[in-house]
Amino acid sequence: MITKKVNKKNLGLSIFAGFIVIFFLTFYIWHQAESVKIGYKTKDLEDEIERLRGDIEQLETHKASLLSLDRVEQMAKQELRMVLPSEKQIIFEKSDEDLRQKNR
Repeated sequence: MITKKVNKKNLGLSIFAGFIVIFFLTFYIWHQAESVKIGYKTKDLEDEIERLRGDIEQLETHKASLLSLDRVEQMAKQELRMVLPSEKQIIFEKSDEDLRQKNR
């Protein structure tokens, strides 16, 4: 049987090259896994933003309904027992613009 003599220098370089390749492959796989994890996190955050935008729109609609003039008038009449002013209680005040036009 013929045996080959293995050079220690070549064996050392081969093992070192193997470690380098394994290191870079491990780093590449870790990098890809982190990229996927960041992608999922980004998608979750985008979904949360859309949900919050929907909540904001719903709250703005509710705010508009609470501040509608018809509702405010109804609450003033029913809950605060306010009434519309009579003609005698209404005083019209002339604006500065009206006074300037009258003086010309």
